[in-house]
Amino acid sequence: MDSLTHIAIGACIGDLFLGKKIGKKAMLYGAIAACLPDIDFIASFWMNTANDLMAHRGFTHSFLFSFLAVILLTFFFRRRHTIEKISLNTWLIFLWTEIFVHIFLDSFNAYGIGWFEPFSHYRLSFNVIFVADPFFSVWPGIAAVCLLILHRSSSNRKRIAIFGLMLCSLYLMYCLSNKFRIDNKSSYTLIHQGVHYNRYFTTPTPFNNWLWYVVAETDSGYHIGYRSVFDKNEDIEFRYFPRNDSLLKPWAAQKDFQKLKRFSRGYYIAERSEHGIVFNDLRFGQIMGWQYPNAGFVFHYYLNDPASNRLVVQRGRFANWNWNAVKAFIHRIRGI
Repeated sequence: MDSLTHIAIGACIGDLFLGKKIGKKAMLYGAIAACLPDIDFIASFWMNTANDLMAHRGFTHSFLFSFLAVILLTFFFRRRHTIEKISLNTWLIFLWTEIFVHIFLDSFNAYGIGWFEPFSHYRLSFNVIFVADPFFSVWPGIAAVCLLILHRSSSNRKRIAIFGLMLCSLYLMYCLSNKFRIDNKSSYTLIHQGVHYNRYFTTPTPFNNWLWYVVAETDSGYHIGYRSVFDKNEDIEFRYFPRNDSLLKPWAAQKDFQKLKRFSRGYYIAERSEHGIVFNDLRFGQIMGWQYPNAGFVFHYYLNDPASNRLVVQRGRFANWNWNAVKAFIHRIRGI
């Protein structure tokens, strides 16, 4: 999830655990602990793009890091609050909850997360909710603002914190039900259309959980389409994209290229462009593909010019968006 969402959720959890004992400092401590796994952003200052992609949501989002971080933070915070006599177990449970909620929520996005680092490099991504979904984030955000305003002795603080956390949890359950429905519809449609696929995935399009991006892998390429939970038409209009592995042969032995392939989990295609050969990771979607089926992909890495690939995950995410594009996006969400 995005950083603001982690901060808001962390602040609400902190107030529930420690608000009565240390006041609004509990919200600050909760926000700090909740954001700690994202300390991996520091790696981007000295790593190249390929290494940075693998470092982000890697070790600092693992169970081992969580265990070590909880021990260190408990030691630090306990020394600062000896007067309040907060038990060791309270600190441990509070901090573990904060960090676990962070790495639990991040596993529901498309990026992938290394829970088992450094023992296994396998990354999980459940593709249930977009990395920034305002319908998820608004509830803990409202609760966190209210908690900042209310006096520390207010009897409503606990109810407000629970309200924020409960509503975003219910929304996540709703997202899971949408995921189940879209997966069933997609697999049925692929079979009905005679598409012989090896595997497929579905993931939400930006800022919502109603319009979904569907990718089905075949031996030589991918069928890509979109499905809204409000669609009345049972079919999905798929567009085929060849993988074009032959274009990638000059880079096949390079370590950075192998990392890109591993990062993409095998969902990639190669294309020629004015920048040379482009490696596209399909998991992050197309640039307004619901409107333009042949559109380029959000994640596009220029193999001929590695130095120009900073912010490779973000640079195509909102390219070409304007008010007309937003209206077309909302229209497609409403279904066909």
